[in-house]
Amino acid sequence: MKRKRKRYSIDLPAHMAECDANYLRIMKLFPSLREKDISLFGVMIAGEAAEVSIEVLERNPYTTSIQLTQLPEAPWGANPTIRVRIYHDARSAEVVEYQRARHFKAVYAYPNDSMRQRDEKVQVNRLLGEFLSYCLTHGVAVHERVLVTQQ
Repeated sequence: MKRKRKRYSIDLPAHMAECDANYLRIMKLFPSLREKDISLFGVMIAGEAAEVSIEVLERNPYTTSIQLTQLPEAPWGANPTIRVRIYHDARSAEVVEYQRARHFKAVYAYPNDSMRQRDEKVQVNRLLGEFLSYCLTHGVAVHERVLVTQQ
């Protein structure tokens, strides 16, 4: 007897709650996000010192795009590089790129050519939340600065 597989559908209220919580986490880590261009702080990851940077890539009246990066590179694999779009009017933040993968759909058929999970969008936003929470709990020595760009 063949079982019919239940189709996955995104839990939109839970997903939006995660994105809203990520906005609050980012603003706690980088309170002067609207004025400064970069925030650097240290964290201990697996007993090793690492640096996390939050860099503003683009500012618009209602949105800001940022990139979170962890350095130095971990011996077990590539370090997280996460691009996030922040929606200030909605007080929400959503991952738009993770490790050069972009444009996440709400739901993927499985299997698929990209080998993405059915709930890939939910997973990358949850990962962002876990990473930000870790930084809030274990981060030290906040340093923010304005980058001078030549025109």
